[in-house]
Amino acid sequence: MNNSITLKEKDFNRLSDFIHNDFGIKMPPVKKILLESRLQKRLKALNLNSFEHYCDYLFSPEGKAVELKFFIDKVTTNKTDFFREPEHFHHLTNTVLPEITKSWKGIHNQLQVWSAGCSTGEEPYTIAMVIQNYADENPQLQLNYSILATDISQEVLATGSNAVYSEDKVAPVAYPLKKKFLLRSKEKNKNLVKIVPEIRKQIQFKILNFMDNNYPLNKLVDIVFCRNVIIYFDKPTQESIIRKLCKTIKPGGYFFQGHSESIQGFDVPLKPVFPTVYQKIHT
Repeated sequence: MNNSITLKEKDFNRLSDFIHNDFGIKMPPVKKILLESRLQKRLKALNLNSFEHYCDYLFSPEGKAVELKFFIDKVTTNKTDFFREPEHFHHLTNTVLPEITKSWKGIHNQLQVWSAGCSTGEEPYTIAMVIQNYADENPQLQLNYSILATDISQEVLATGSNAVYSEDKVAPVAYPLKKKFLLRSKEKNKNLVKIVPEIRKQIQFKILNFMDNNYPLNKLVDIVFCRNVIIYFDKPTQESIIRKLCKTIKPGGYFFQGHSESIQGFDVPLKPVFPTVYQKIHT
């Protein structure tokens, strides 16, 4: 079979419309080559010799049951790092956590955080390191916390749950936090680290599609991180997602967004308190 199969315009349009309608993700014509290259391995794995056959299979009942998860893994973007946009984590430590916990009485207080679009887990583990470190430095708070980490891709969620990363990946983590929260592989030549159980147990990884009508959280959260995710959606979809996210945040809770993103012009109950950090307005 030819190593590189061409994605024809009509097949690209079928896939592009599906990606936009079902997942909200923009897939303009300029991304045709990108989509073509990302799906080559799937055609090879299925022994298909055209994208037309791939579309027919993907949209069949069997394809939707079996192939859809692989398709999602190929079309979603999963760029992420530990301590990405570090000023957000300084603000979390110096302002947000003190604000949220200042009225706590030390019993039955549980901080709820949601990392929405968590990719391979670097963001929720970064949040957990910061909160656990804050809890250790402020034992009088008796700070308990839980972090929900969601993504549409099962593949990236599996990586996050596994909690194993290369030493290169954890380079942005400050040495004291590395010492405290990372376990080095016993096999020295592998250059791998694992997140310690103490913070792994605080994180629940779950699949979630931003295009769902509502987000089924068990309880309202104090903080939502949804960073560098909605840039892949069109403006009306971005506003719709943020409105749904706001419904999950407690009044006075916080919303963290990526530095390349904006809520300007959106009708959402948020006020800016720091660059790309917002507080939910009491409504």
